[in-house]
Amino acid sequence: MPTTPSRTSVEIASQPDCWRQAAASLTQHAAALPRRGESVAVIGCGTSWFMAQSYAVLRESGGHGKTDAFAASEFPGPRDYDRILAITRSGTTTEVLALLDQVRGTVRTGAITADPATPVMTAADDVAVLDFADEESVVQTRFATTALALLRAHLEAEDALPAGVRTLARAAEDAERAIAAPLAEEVRGAEQFTFLGSGWTYGLALEAGLKMREAAGAWTEAYPAMEYRHGPISITRPGRVTWMFGALPTGLAGDIARVGGTLVAGSQHAAEDLDPLADLIRAQRLAVAIAEAQGLDPDRPLNLTRSVVLENSVA
Repeated sequence: MPTTPSRTSVEIASQPDCWRQAAASLTQHAAALPRRGESVAVIGCGTSWFMAQSYAVLRESGGHGKTDAFAASEFPGPRDYDRILAITRSGTTTEVLALLDQVRGTVRTGAITADPATPVMTAADDVAVLDFADEESVVQTRFATTALALLRAHLEAEDALPAGVRTLARAAEDAERAIAAPLAEEVRGAEQFTFLGSGWTYGLALEAGLKMREAAGAWTEAYPAMEYRHGPISITRPGRVTWMFGALPTGLAGDIARVGGTLVAGSQHAAEDLDPLADLIRAQRLAVAIAEAQGLDPDRPLNLTRSVVLENSVA
């Protein structure tokens, strides 16, 4: 085990403060964020796309307006949107910049980024810079969750959070608990992980699976919770984990127990009752722990770079 924490671990632990800072800076970023009633497409790549998916569900289910999320490379062409919002940590991702260039002058565009010295600053009409949440790590953790925290704070400020979604202040408190709580040995030693979510938490499940693959090379899958019984449960058995973000569907715990799987759920017990975004921190920590146990460096994941910049522009 390393004698000093990885840079990724330090960045993971900073998330509660980053979320609070995002909420405090909301006013200065307002120009880049969607207005109530606008129809919006949110785009990103990888982790940013998953955050876009979570936000899209939160915004639309909160009555703020039609909201779709797309991988930047899969944007479906001309659509009647009032705004396109890009999430891009580096501000250099080829597919994001190509799309912003493609729609320039036809629709209002905004971006959330971590680096004010990158091309996205001029590619989008308005930009929210969360430089306090920037990362040295290749694997995204705090920037992605802070971008979603900013967007949640924006919905909360306009009384547009869906019923049952906690305030960001409460989520930050839960995040501190998620950072401090020990990771169970049966989870640290599992051979396979299936992450589940429903509604806005499905994007978090996708992100948890990606984080485990990126940092630890783990076998992970992710599905909408109600789809789990439609096939994915077939691989569940002793030594494998099913992890639910948010409230468990009725009967799911019993189904997992019957096939011998290990259930992890942030809302399963009062002692573990966590905001789903805070529960994502536990998955981030687990990815680092498994990587280090295997002798891998979570700060330098295999086959990855901090930003995907292609030699030929993607149309």
